[in-house]
Amino acid sequence: MPVSQPPSQPTDNNATSASTEVTPVIALKELVARLHREQNKIQDLLSSLGFALRSFNNLNQFLELIPLMATRVTDADGSALFLYKPNGQVRLEQLHWQDSHQRKNIRKALETVSSQITYVPNSQPLATNTGMLDDHMHRHLGPDIQIFGTAILVKHTERGWLYVLSRDPEYSWTETRQKLVRLIADQTAVAIENDELAVELRKKERLDQELEIGAEIQRRLLPRQYPTIPGVAIAARCKPANRVGGDYYDFIPTNHHQIQHNNNGRSAELNGRWGLVIGDVMGKGVPAGLIMTMMRGMLRGEVLHSHTPGQILENLNRVMYADLENSHRFVTMFYSEYDPLTRILSYTNAAHNPPMWWHATTKTVTRLDSCGMLIGLDASSQYEDARAQLEPGDTILYYTDGLTDAASASGDRFDEENLLVAFNYACRICNSSEEILDYLFDRVEQFIGEDRQNTDDMTLVVLQVKQ
Repeated sequence: MPVSQPPSQPTDNNATSASTEVTPVIALKELVARLHREQNKIQDLLSSLGFALRSFNNLNQFLELIPLMATRVTDADGSALFLYKPNGQVRLEQLHWQDSHQRKNIRKALETVSSQITYVPNSQPLATNTGMLDDHMHRHLGPDIQIFGTAILVKHTERGWLYVLSRDPEYSWTETRQKLVRLIADQTAVAIENDELAVELRKKERLDQELEIGAEIQRRLLPRQYPTIPGVAIAARCKPANRVGGDYYDFIPTNHHQIQHNNNGRSAELNGRWGLVIGDVMGKGVPAGLIMTMMRGMLRGEVLHSHTPGQILENLNRVMYADLENSHRFVTMFYSEYDPLTRILSYTNAAHNPPMWWHATTKTVTRLDSCGMLIGLDASSQYEDARAQLEPGDTILYYTDGLTDAASASGDRFDEENLLVAFNYACRICNSSEEILDYLFDRVEQFIGEDRQNTDDMTLVVLQVKQ
């Protein structure tokens, strides 16, 4: 009886063949799964970095994450972040090293590297700085550690370097790893720039607060109400180009008794003369405002000595000369005193725009002027005294060159001739000094354009003798 052979051998062969066919598929699936996990890990790490960039207010907290992220996304042993300081110092900002036993030695070596390099921004090519840093790192870390780095660039300026460190001799600086570290370096640059912008913003906010305080002080130093002078009506306005300006006007009682009456809110004595002054410090902004404030106090003191207008400006020029010379600035000023008993306006001019005088009887405009140089130009300058006999209905316009230099969108200037024509017309149709003031400012602002800001301070003072 024939004995049948068991089919074990063919079955084993089929099983082996099936196993051989299945293994590459399983391996491929495992590879895909591993790549997928790596991709998810990298995405999670970079997402965390982006969240930190949006959320952290402290730059140092964010920088602590950078070497850790760079180490993990590149499968390295560690990473180091070097930043350049304004004084040229190169500092090891942050270090991550996975082996805690070696971390101390690695940090010591890298701190030695940073202490031996001085960086001067834009003094040498990027490659030269990189080579210097690389050479020092190779020397102090030894041949067993490979280094790979990329620059931290803020607005195309090198601000530091991010290095990846590996002890694996087979470690390769692949294109993917380069891109990942470049991405982290770019995020670092964004964080540094954001921090610097935040610092600048805080400085600007402090400066804005200080400017606002300065502007408020200056507004309070300008007359807040018009003095009560028998027989005249006064209107005045100052419109600075910036929050703090260099234009100045004032109404000054000429004796102590008037000061007491005026401060108590009562009318000045009938025979009390009043100083009316307008001035312009060359320049704008805070420096001009400070000089104007100092000038105001000194002029008020000079007026109380009962000198003539010319002598008052002569004394003021002597007192202010040194300060103005040191600041490289000058002041134009027109100072006048009005006597309500005689309707005489005594005045002197330190190279300021001569005020315009509208004569009610002839309906014409002339100018009030006298010889005198800029205050601060020459310590021994002398100023000429002059007088004008005003009549009922006459109007005096004091102004600064911010009005006549006002420019339209086409670049044309308003100039003195246009101001004279507008002033002549306003005196004919307006019923008060305040209306004249409003009309003239409206004309200049229409000339400039409603959507444009004048580049210089504009000040007007209108003195009208009542009929």
